[in-house]
Amino acid sequence: MKILRIILIILAVLASVFVFFRFYYTKSFSPSATAEFDKDNLRITVDYCQPSKKGRLIFGDEKDKALVPYGKWWRTGANEATVIKFSKDVQLGGKPLKAGTYSLFTIPQKNNWTIIINQEVGQWGLSYDEKKNVLMTEALATQTGNSLEQFKIDFTEQAGGADMILAWDNTQVVVPIR
Repeated sequence: MKILRIILIILAVLASVFVFFRFYYTKSFSPSATAEFDKDNLRITVDYCQPSKKGRLIFGDEKDKALVPYGKWWRTGANEATVIKFSKDVQLGGKPLKAGTYSLFTIPQKNNWTIIINQEVGQWGLSYDEKKNVLMTEALATQTGNSLEQFKIDFTEQAGGADMILAWDNTQVVVPIR
């Protein structure tokens, strides 16, 4: 009985350390952020974590050791998967999407990105089940003249909705939401 108690205490301590590392320690490097758009009864909220460049090659070929390799799915942030919520039905990249809460993944390429809306929510960012995709669309990627140190998601108001802007390093992606 005494040994069982000791084992349970050790397991509880290890679980606590795991939770601390996973949720608090890692977020000190890639802090949580929220991007919001709210107009005309359309509310869009994106909860994500902001990785930093720290002198690394961000987007590029895998052979060049890019942090986010072209042609591979990305959690579109750091830590847990990015979560996007829509208060009502929308057109995302021209495709219909029902109101709800989803995970946002992307497949970056140099000139365009595949935007993926996935019905699974709450997973750690390294977990992705493509069978749970509900929408995939393409968005134009452009190279900017300035380099952004930290990944950022933002919105700009447009007629009938907004453009969601994904920006990091010298890359910017515009995703129309109407």
